[in-house]
Amino acid sequence: MASSPRPHYLQWTTVAPVLAFLLLLATWHRDLPWPVVALVACFLAVSVVAAVHHAELIAHRVGEPYGSLVLAVAVTIIEVALIVTLMSDGGDKSAGLARDTVFAAVMITCNGILGLSILVGALKYRVAVFNAEGTGAAFGAIATLATLSLVLPTFTTSQPGPQFSTTQLVFAATASIVIYGLFVSTLTVRHRDYFLPVTPAGELVDPMDDHSEPPTMKETLVSVALLSVALVSVVGLAKGVSPTIERGVAAADLPNAVVGVVIALLVLLPESIAAVRAAVRNRVQISLNLALGSALASIGLTIPAVAIASSWLSGPLELGLGANHMILLALTVAVGTLTVIPKRATPLQGGVHLAILGAYLVLAVSP
Repeated sequence: MASSPRPHYLQWTTVAPVLAFLLLLATWHRDLPWPVVALVACFLAVSVVAAVHHAELIAHRVGEPYGSLVLAVAVTIIEVALIVTLMSDGGDKSAGLARDTVFAAVMITCNGILGLSILVGALKYRVAVFNAEGTGAAFGAIATLATLSLVLPTFTTSQPGPQFSTTQLVFAATASIVIYGLFVSTLTVRHRDYFLPVTPAGELVDPMDDHSEPPTMKETLVSVALLSVALVSVVGLAKGVSPTIERGVAAADLPNAVVGVVIALLVLLPESIAAVRAAVRNRVQISLNLALGSALASIGLTIPAVAIASSWLSGPLELGLGANHMILLALTVAVGTLTVIPKRATPLQGGVHLAILGAYLVLAVSP
């Protein structure tokens, strides 16, 4: 006789986020010994996988590209809260944390997630196919926002150092909000078809057709709640281990910018896993929606948030990139444009993007 299915509330994807959140409450603002740090890291990893699971359930219910948007915005909102919290605690030494984390997010999404998704899709299906209209529009918005928010402060003269004046910061924040709002409108209302997966023949594929039975409304609402709990746990536990990360970075005599890279890597794990799983199913467009949507959300939400927070933060707010990072950003834009235009990519393009990410990581450790 077949065993009865396990109740929904006993599944590990339901229990793990709750336990991780309880662990977060128990360890919040405490100096953690190494065994507890190891336990926190384990629950952080489990929460990441659980977050991906619930994000995919929500995507099954609402369809694409809404599902990708839900995960990208949810993660970025909590990422912004983490950045502001760390900046408020760090003083002058955290002046460049927002810049380092946002730029790390751009490099990880536009080269790491994008490159890995293309590589996986192209290796399995010979070429990775996607919709150039939507992907190109998102990539152009990223290039514009990254230049306005992270490159211009290096060359402005109103403030000493790579900083914006108040007027310039207000403009950058406003432009970020407006462009991100236009992107969301294009993604969800006016040109949704530009962000749907395509077949090698160029025909649109609605991901809703891949699943005969989407989750019920009750299951979807439960997944929304558990996704929120899982993401709060991921970012909160990441903050809990951040002192250990900072001590490790200092002990290894590495630049302080490495802290921002590690934070971005941890926060973007859910999108990374979800993107690769979509590429395995030959839905590379969903992977690109996750990657580029996360990059846009990271800039479009973080810059306005830190602009508001700078009114009460005591330390300076440094946004301008150094010369080597500007070169990597320019290379990312140039290579990304050449990748998007043909509407299909081979493993070569995926490998090139991963090489750019590798160069960024090497320079972060050894500038």
